[in-house]
Amino acid sequence: MDNNHQNNLQRTVNLFKIYSDYTRLRIIDLLTEAEHCVQDIANTLETSQSAISHQLKQLRDNNVVSARKEGKQVFYSLKDNHIKEIFLTAVSHITECDD
Repeated sequence: MDNNHQNNLQRTVNLFKIYSDYTRLRIIDLLTEAEHCVQDIANTLETSQSAISHQLKQLRDNNVVSARKEGKQVFYSLKDNHIKEIFLTAVSHITECDD
């Protein structure tokens, strides 16, 4: 296995680690519908802004979300459609396994 392939596998492991946290999954779920600012995410998830900011940093660092600044507010959205597809595929799998 060459170094590039090993590096890609490690980055894939890191991506799946992102999906293993309940709060991050809830953020991803919320962002599948539309972009949101930190305060909206915190209010919707009934969590502190600091906790949401911490999770959003991890999501940004792993290329899961993008940030767009408008005045003093920062709006977050999913980085690309792959993130949404991975999430929705996992939810679909779980739903099908319940049958």
